[in-house]
Amino acid sequence: MLDTGKALFDRARKLLRDRALFLKAVSFALIGVVNTLVDFGLFSLGYLYLGLPIVVANVCSWTVAVTGSYVMNSLITFAAESKRELRAKTYASFVGFQLGGLVANTATVVVASYFIPVLLAKALAIGVSFLVNFSLTNFVVFRSRSHPRTP
Repeated sequence: MLDTGKALFDRARKLLRDRALFLKAVSFALIGVVNTLVDFGLFSLGYLYLGLPIVVANVCSWTVAVTGSYVMNSLITFAAESKRELRAKTYASFVGFQLGGLVANTATVVVASYFIPVLLAKALAIGVSFLVNFSLTNFVVFRSRSHPRTP
């Protein structure tokens, strides 16, 4: 078990030193800032001004933000992998995997709202979902296909 932990730690350290991965993470984060503003703004509008329940406001704001994220990440962050083409199949895959981020985001905002103000809970939820979203997007949706998988 100790060897497995060391191997995972070594792999994580190697990934942190990988410049291409680091630049993708930075690009993904910057695009994420734009989409965070969209998500937070629409969530606030829905929750505070339209009186929507937290989960409804969160799902609506997330849907708009994730669509913008797909477009920008396809054209910028993962341009080499996507060939800067928007495809319905890739969009569906992106949205499908980003549902993991939505679940993390919604669970965090709901639970945290019992302890801190709702808008602070939403901000915390955005941070949690970033980690889930980048991991799924980089390693699954836009994974490099230059090397064929071995069985």
